[in-house]
Amino acid sequence: MLGPDQCLFALEDRWTYAFDAGGDRAVPLAVVFAHTPDDVCNVMQYAAARRIPVVPRGAGSGLTGGAVPAMGGIVLVLERMNRILEIDTDNLCATVETGVITGTLQKAVEKKGLFYPPDPASAGFSTIGGNIAENAGGMRAAKYGVTKQYVLGLEVVLPDGRRVTLGSKCIKDVVGYSMTELFVGSEGTLGVITQAIVRLVPLPETIKTLAVSFPDIQAAGQVVPMLLKTGVTPCTLEFIDRFCLQAVRKTGLSDPVASLISPDTGAMLLIELDGDEDAVAKEAATVRQICGQCGATGIHSARNPAEREQLWEVRRSIHGALAGLCPHWLEEDIAVPPASIPDMLEKLAALALEQNLRILSFGHFADGNIHLSVSEAAGPLSPQRAGEVTHQIFSLTKVLGGRIAAEHGIGLAKKEYLSVNLDDDTLDLALQLKKMLDPSGILNPGKIFPTHDHQPGNPDAANGVYPPGII
Repeated sequence: MLGPDQCLFALEDRWTYAFDAGGDRAVPLAVVFAHTPDDVCNVMQYAAARRIPVVPRGAGSGLTGGAVPAMGGIVLVLERMNRILEIDTDNLCATVETGVITGTLQKAVEKKGLFYPPDPASAGFSTIGGNIAENAGGMRAAKYGVTKQYVLGLEVVLPDGRRVTLGSKCIKDVVGYSMTELFVGSEGTLGVITQAIVRLVPLPETIKTLAVSFPDIQAAGQVVPMLLKTGVTPCTLEFIDRFCLQAVRKTGLSDPVASLISPDTGAMLLIELDGDEDAVAKEAATVRQICGQCGATGIHSARNPAEREQLWEVRRSIHGALAGLCPHWLEEDIAVPPASIPDMLEKLAALALEQNLRILSFGHFADGNIHLSVSEAAGPLSPQRAGEVTHQIFSLTKVLGGRIAAEHGIGLAKKEYLSVNLDDDTLDLALQLKKMLDPSGILNPGKIFPTHDHQPGNPDAANGVYPPGII
């Protein structure tokens, strides 16, 4: 139907599409590369007629198993649909195919004096379609919001192969139900995104970057609620705790950056302000004042783009540095209301002390997104302990009004914990939507919904109508 250059069937080829950036593995029956929306329609019609699972895949950079073919079937790769179809400088929007790399779009619109703000850490290789499917966030979310704030319209192929067009370039559009956002964050379980219209904003005139040292993470955490009360909203406000800083320091940073991380540094904030020069200068003075009130032990301001890159070297080096401390960490991605960050960090510190754990934290302070790396004091957690610790962390998160997933999605990794945040009626409503759009349960089955009593899909799947993947 598509030609041999668009299909892979050899086992060694299928194995290379058995995983994403998380820890789960499952081998598909086939891998198919779509070049056009018509290809996607044809694949979905073929699969629907035979009740074969289909798993949409962008760059495979997700961390929760969203692109893993948990029940076998077809992996539908969308990376070749990678054209920027239009950059509309008059209406401040762009129309793109699903496989466009996020960083590629950002660079293209910046050449025209525009700005696409969503900035996940994977922007250099993740795709727009994947970002939309996961509702990706990133370091600029506190000021600019997450991906859903920038999706004006979508072209989506439904599980039965029909193609629908949702939304438009119009800011005000109340024609029928507002269905665009239904597919944002749906993790490929409701439809396959083939095109998107995304909103752009004018490129900021200037950016100022500050690296601020504190004696401990609690002192750094006090900055957020105080700063937000002044009306200053940083473009980015990243935090890094003592253990992450020391791990990064051991990797061998450039001299100017290494000098900022003394053995006494208990936490660091990386703060960026953007806008016109006068406003940024005033906001920077406010940031300095508040950081001083919260006990900052040092404030360094990048003097040029090269120094800015050196400061961000610290943040980008964390994951690699942690691998030197422990070969395998339990990685969690949680969110709490921003003002609750100091309380959450105190609770995590108490849990680490009580359970003899290492709990390292970094993330996006201004929007309450905390990334955690957890291990035993002497090495990796056993699978049983990992489950117990995850439950304890999520319970603490819930007490503070937080969420078990901030920007990495649910996928396979967190589906059994969904009831921490969603009551049965809410979960049932989501399940009804899934069954309405995908009555045979062929589109990315096994994701989001808990296995025990909320798993949608083909009722005959367990009896071998389609082969399961090899987990």
